[in-house]
Amino acid sequence: MSTQHSAAHSFNKVMEILDRYDRCETKIIPILQAVQEEYRYLPQEVLTFIATSLGVSPARLYGVATFYSHFSLEPKGKHILKMCDGTACHVRGSTAVIDAIRDRLKLSDKKITTDDMMYTFETVSCLGACGLAPVLVVDEEIHGQVTPEQALEILDKIDAEEKENA
Repeated sequence: MSTQHSAAHSFNKVMEILDRYDRCETKIIPILQAVQEEYRYLPQEVLTFIATSLGVSPARLYGVATFYSHFSLEPKGKHILKMCDGTACHVRGSTAVIDAIRDRLKLSDKKITTDDMMYTFETVSCLGACGLAPVLVVDEEIHGQVTPEQALEILDKIDAEEKENA
């Protein structure tokens, strides 16, 4: 598929999303959520296209996209892992889990996505499940009282499923 065809396809998807929300400026957040769900991040050229389509300045749209931590301007991996490092999780051993995952995936606090785009690993301040501390969320699935060993088992399971489905 040519790059030009791919770009046209991309904008067709964005146009569908804009139409779904009636190209309404007051629906910027759900529009951005739908676009991010489609692409796993908010590409710069898509943000500019959305701004133009809604009749708002690209700076305003960029401001919304950067204000909310839910939105990402960088591509994310196929599997998203979020480790809580809030007070309860930290006290109950989240640091060891974070270190184990980063070591396995060859990531750091600066490099959060694997080169093969399979995983993105983020630490967050709180997931609101302090009673289950430490908490790891993998693709929206919550894992409570997780140990470093359990976290690596989760990665092993995902890797096995990916190989099976390849």
